[in-house]
Parts: sequence; C-alpha cells; structure tokens
Amino acid sequence: MGVTAVTSAKAPAAPKSFDWRVIAAFFAIYVIWGTTFLAIRIAVLEIPPLFAAGTRFLIGGAILYGFTRLRRQPGPTRSQWRSLTMIALLMFVAEYGPLFWAEKYVPSGIASVLEATLPLITLALETWVFRRHPFHWPLLIAVSLGFCGVGILLFHNGEHVGLLPFLAILFGVTGWSLGAVLTGSLDLPDSRPLTSGAAMLLGGVMLLGLSGLFGELHPFPHVSLRAAAALIYLIAFGSLLGFTAFFWLLARMPATRVSSHAYVNPVVAVAAGYFLAGETISARTLIGAGLVLASVVVILRKR
Repeated sequence: MGVTAVTSAKAPAAPKSFDWRVIAAFFAIYVIWGTTFLAIRIAVLEIPPLFAAGTRFLIGGAILYGFTRLRRQPGPTRSQWRSLTMIALLMFVAEYGPLFWAEKYVPSGIASVLEATLPLITLALETWVFRRHPFHWPLLIAVSLGFCGVGILLFHNGEHVGLLPFLAILFGVTGWSLGAVLTGSLDLPDSRPLTSGAAMLLGGVMLLGLSGLFGELHPFPHVSLRAAAALIYLIAFGSLLGFTAFFWLLARMPATRVSSHAYVNPVVAVAAGYFLAGETISARTLIGAGLVLASVVVILRKR
C-alpha cells in the first residue's frame, strides 16, 4: 500500500522532456503500491497482524532513516522527535494496525477501495473540522457520492465478514488523514524521506510493542516461507522502492498529479486479488468501488 506521508505544499513544474524514470516511478506508485494489499492479505493469514505490520515498518523505517543519515542529513531535534511520535501514532499505528488486522477477514480488493476514501476523509477534516477550505457544494456532493459507495460495500459484504473489519479500516484511514492534516502545523525535519523513515521506525517499534501486549509474541510467531516472501515484498517494494519513487516524483511535478495513485491503486488491487488470489468480484462490489473512485477523481481534480 502506498503511503502519502508528508507532501510539500510547493512542487516544481513537470519536466518538459520525456524521462523514462518518470514512467518507472509512476509504475512503482501505481502498480507496486496497488499489489501491496494482496501482500498484506497473504502475510496476515499466516502470521499475527500487528507483528507483521511492526516488522514491515521497523525494518523499512530503519533502512530509510539510516540511508538519509548516511547522506549527512541532520537528525531530528527533540521537538521534532515529539512531532514524529505523534505522526507515527496517527499515520502508522492507528492506520496500519487496524488495516493489517482487518485484512484477515476482508478481501484485499475491498480493503483497497476502503483505503481510497483517504482523500474524502482528509477533505472533510480540512473543510468542516479545521476550516482550512471554504465550503463548496460540488465537493460535498463528491464526498457524499464516495460514502454512498462505501455504504454499498458495507451493506453487501457485512453479512459475510462482519461490520468491525470495515469500521477498523475506516478508523485507520481517519487516523492517517488527521495525521496528514496536522503535519502542516508540526515541527518536522526539512527532509521528507528522513521524516517518513523516522516516523516509520517509531511506528514499527510501537506496533511491535502492541503485538507483545496482545500476546502475539508468546510463543514467537512461526514465519513460513510464503509469509516471509510477502513481508520482504512489502519492505523492499512497498516501502523502500515505493517511497523513493513517491518522493522523487514530488520533487519534479505537482502533488495533485502524484496523488493520482489514490484512484489507480484500488483498480490494481482488485485485479491482483481476482487473478492471483481468486477473490470474487460481484456487481455490488464494482458499483461501490466505482462510486468511491469517481468521488476521489473529482476531489483530486478539484483540489
């Protein structure tokens, strides 16, 4: 899954000449991030979810943070570490703990569509809670359209897996959105890769701590070859390669264009779940997903 941790308000104009690296970077945040939902599903069906999430972010965060420090980036100050702790709680613990747990019960394609509500919830927080954007009826209609799609998914699938996993994913998305909104007012390092690496590292430590408190480490989980491969994929491709591509693109073109992964990832995730894992796709699922993605497209284009 893609993580839009902290984006800068200003971005240089898009490059004028063709650059194959742009294609490769968009492939990473479109396709690779889209397939991470299936990798999460594979991992949590065999190993405890909090342990899986903590392992992913502890290792990925340590590598990313260590790499940026080796490039002589200044380390966070004490005040910045406090801000990073808040970001880690909201954007990694509150988001990925529920997501990894919910994917034990929810197909990866459905989970990806629910995660696509992130722009909707972020806009709702910015407009009606923090009052950062003026009220516009078209945006309200777009948000309502997206949540109608969520309602269709909940109504259709709740009878099969229960309501709690769906609510857990939406709770996590709300935590991530709140963290994203608050980043603009927090004291954070200037280096965005350093910020994400440190927040991932802290989030991984917290998730593993929660894993221990919930008894997932007694006895220590047996990690099968299949689960280990899923974790390695999440760390190497989902976190390290995906994050690198994401920040590389942000430095070269507007954040709105880069954020288009929010409505491509669910399409990739649903296709991966269907063709690689045999997940079913019903007409109601397609309708609900279509409403959510249409809403996200309208909101991102308006913003």
